[in-house]
Amino acid sequence: SLSERFGLWISFYPFSQDEFLVAVNEWLSACGVPEDAFEQAHAQALRWATQRGSRSGRIAAQFARDYAGRIAAET
Repeated sequence: SLSERFGLWISFYPFSQDEFLVAVNEWLSACGVPEDAFEQAHAQALRWATQRGSRSGRIAAQFARDYAGRIAAET
């Protein structure tokens, strides 16, 4: 690991709620979700992050892929 070999510590701090929702919007867009569905997805994204104990880019990406898949399955 970096800390053992070089004495480096890299910390990743959780996103604020606003930062997390910006990341969610970016990932939803990348997954082809229409922009008019973003607002509806926000409450679900926040619940998703709470259930997983973190607001991060990785959690935003996981949510967006799941959300896009569910929308595709409904149509």
